[in-house]
Amino acid sequence: MVDNETTGSLRALVLSCSLKKSPAESSSELIGTRLLAALREHDVDGEVVRVVDHPVAFGVSTDEGDGDAWPALRQKMLDADILVISTPIWMGQPASVCKLVLERLDAELGETDDEGRMLTSGKVGAVAVVGNEDGAHHVSAEVYQALSDVGFTIPANGVTYWVGEAMQGTDYQDLDPEPEKTAGTTKTLASNAAHLARLLKGAPYPPA
Repeated sequence: MVDNETTGSLRALVLSCSLKKSPAESSSELIGTRLLAALREHDVDGEVVRVVDHPVAFGVSTDEGDGDAWPALRQKMLDADILVISTPIWMGQPASVCKLVLERLDAELGETDDEGRMLTSGKVGAVAVVGNEDGAHHVSAEVYQALSDVGFTIPANGVTYWVGEAMQGTDYQDLDPEPEKTAGTTKTLASNAAHLARLLKGAPYPPA
């Protein structure tokens, strides 16, 4: 269902920060795909990109040269209204691929429009987390802060996640059906993110 307060389609980019290259199955990609499906119920189109499938270089600039794949992914981000970072938990931390993405987003601090706003100003940032141990709140807090620092706005209930019991081997992708609580949280995040993105698109932040 499209939000009633405003009309017009939006676009989302989900960056899946799995450590596994395609076509290996990935829980972080699955939860990102389900979130994108929920966003489509609010007239938000988009795509899921598994970052590790692309040769993204280490660095903190918009383009590290020599075949760096980040400029193309960055353009997808700039074309989107909503950016979702979907990451697994490893040792209680966001995956290294997630941290690589956040480091590349650091360059946005120096990229501004004619009125001094960061190019990410007015875009919504959201988070999806999966793991087999506690840590979803810690991971989302780290990613929230980074996204906010570089200009993204975080909606209420800005994360969806699933974590299993510590020291056991069940993955999110092994669960059938998906846990009701996680599915409901995903729908809430999608609704809030689409609502906020549509509001910000209609009423941009003031000049810096």
